[in-house]
Amino acid sequence: MPTLIKEARIINEGVITQGDVLMKNGRIAKIDGHISAPEAIEVAANGLCLMPGIIDDQVHFREPGLTHKGTIASESRAAIAGGTTTFMEMPNTKPNAVTQELLQDKYDIAAATAFANYSFFMGATNENLEEVLKTDPTKVCGVKIFMGSSTGNMLVDQIPALEQLFANTPMLIATHCEDEQTIRKNLDIAKLSGRTLTAADHPIIRNEAGCLKSSTLALGLARKHGTRLHILHISTADELALFTNHQSLAEKRITAEVCVHHLYFSSDDYAALGNRIKCNPAIKAPHHKDLLFQALLDNRLDIIATDHAPHTAQEKAQEYLSAPSGLPLVQHSLNLMLTFYQAEKISLERIVEKMCHAPAICFEVKDRGFIREGYWADLVLFDPEAETQINSEQILYECGWSPLENRSLPGKIAGVFLNGDQVVKNGAVKRGKPMRLELARSSD
Repeated sequence: MPTLIKEARIINEGVITQGDVLMKNGRIAKIDGHISAPEAIEVAANGLCLMPGIIDDQVHFREPGLTHKGTIASESRAAIAGGTTTFMEMPNTKPNAVTQELLQDKYDIAAATAFANYSFFMGATNENLEEVLKTDPTKVCGVKIFMGSSTGNMLVDQIPALEQLFANTPMLIATHCEDEQTIRKNLDIAKLSGRTLTAADHPIIRNEAGCLKSSTLALGLARKHGTRLHILHISTADELALFTNHQSLAEKRITAEVCVHHLYFSSDDYAALGNRIKCNPAIKAPHHKDLLFQALLDNRLDIIATDHAPHTAQEKAQEYLSAPSGLPLVQHSLNLMLTFYQAEKISLERIVEKMCHAPAICFEVKDRGFIREGYWADLVLFDPEAETQINSEQILYECGWSPLENRSLPGKIAGVFLNGDQVVKNGAVKRGKPMRLELARSSD
């Protein structure tokens, strides 16, 4: 049935307006100051904010092979509860998604179990160029290259292989940029101290120099070959000079992302949180997050994502060198950004731009990321002035924990609509009818 949202503060394309939104057949049928639709189910917004659903371009949902950490169902359920209606998932599962058949397996799982709209990255290795070249740009969000350590056979550290991938890949390449030799050298030096290493050593081992060296290499390859490059999770101020704000996002061939944890946490937090905030690239000294935020606001950094990466509490409780890297964040990414809104560091309009509009533009997502007539009705109704208490009962991740536990963060989700169907209401989450992303790209 049609659904009518009444009297919402609509945040869209740089402005906030008061009005109504009518949804029919999964899409936005009409946006106006006042809409009468007696046949529609009416949702009274009563002045709450309405934004497009968040598009998270970097998550790790762990299925197949690592389902004790998370599944496509469990993690996308957490995502939708927090306002993320679309996810793009990474290939370092078990087995790695480095063939067309293994990639299709993940699409099949998502079609049967996902709670949010979905797309998956094809994984690159030193040897699978032929498989990468089979990837259809209209059906897959991108090709992921780990230029720093990863699971399985996914570290791509041979220059001839990188040259071939950058020269021939027919679509967007997304890179994890850390120089493996720099990391290994720093780890060897740290071990010479003879002391027990802790998470506080992580940003020293995986330091600024390693990030800059790898990002510079990726940029050089992209410029040489005319590749469409997207560098994930920028974590250092040192890398910001590599990026420009002299073009619109739609015109850029090289784009960059910042993650919520690199804006929110700093190396000062290792003392309290330890391995719980151990991630790659590492969370670094406080001045980095301040400069990253400036670059986000001036459009050198284009997208906000989470790099959601769950591990069990037991895995994280191991000693530093054995504990895996990654932290679960997708359920509370909007709350984290509303923390900065409450501190008057960013407007609601810019949050929506960086979490909704920009990913849609960057990945050429068809008919999503904006509140426009004719677009799919992925919408989030929320109160930016209310608070969300994060505790073990509220957390929906399979791993059951969050580095944000026992904190009260701004923002409370009142409702989430996926393809016109209300899937989150009063905290309850149901599975609607998620869809595989359509991408407005050429297959030539």
